[in-house]
Amino acid sequence: MQAEDHTPRLLPSGEQALTFQISEAVDEGANRRIIALAAALDRAIADGEIAGVTERVPTYRSLLVRYDPERIRGAALGEALLVLHAGLETGAETGRLWRVPVHYGGPAALDLESLAGEKGMTPEELIALHSGAEYRVYMIGFAPGFAYLGGLPEILHAPRLPQPRQLVPAGAIGIGGKQGNINSVAGPSGWRFLGATPVRLFDPRRADPFLLEAGDRVRFEPVDAAAFARLSAEAEAGSALIAPEEAA
Repeated sequence: MQAEDHTPRLLPSGEQALTFQISEAVDEGANRRIIALAAALDRAIADGEIAGVTERVPTYRSLLVRYDPERIRGAALGEALLVLHAGLETGAETGRLWRVPVHYGGPAALDLESLAGEKGMTPEELIALHSGAEYRVYMIGFAPGFAYLGGLPEILHAPRLPQPRQLVPAGAIGIGGKQGNINSVAGPSGWRFLGATPVRLFDPRRADPFLLEAGDRVRFEPVDAAAFARLSAEAEAGSALIAPEEAA
């Protein structure tokens, strides 16, 4: 199979932002490089090597960088990003590991039984497959803290609903195409949902409101209804419930 081309492209994104893109596809190798580039940019800013950057947002295969044009010109920032990208070393990046409790049942399991039937398996078999995989957080987006996950077993790939539901609860665990997700806030969605986690990906009461970040890894651990209710009460009281295992 031909290797993915990761040749950088600099794309203007308005008068105060540019996009550094290295792929046209959802590609783990490109995502690793983008996350490494974001980290390298953070270090360069901290060391005073690059000034004027106001925000950076890593995505599947690109990095959006907003800047103050009175402090740095777009052309100069683009050149600095090219230099940083050329010096990247990304082979050892694995990200933090989060073990996320999930109750595969209850009101959020909107599609568990129907999806299992579509796949010709029992709900228990579907749960075993879903919770047996390790997922990669490709990006955070759409809503505050919403996590797009790669690594969904191919047998569980499923199209989104033709008619989105108007309200899916925060914490719902879903499937959309070949991706997984964790809902961070309640809202409309066309994803297929299997259950819910009591873990809050977005909580403005925390010093860092966002729990996950791009490059993290996630494993789902099934819990029963009683454990879900107990953990939900702890989350409501402000507990983060889980802590990351640092990359080896």
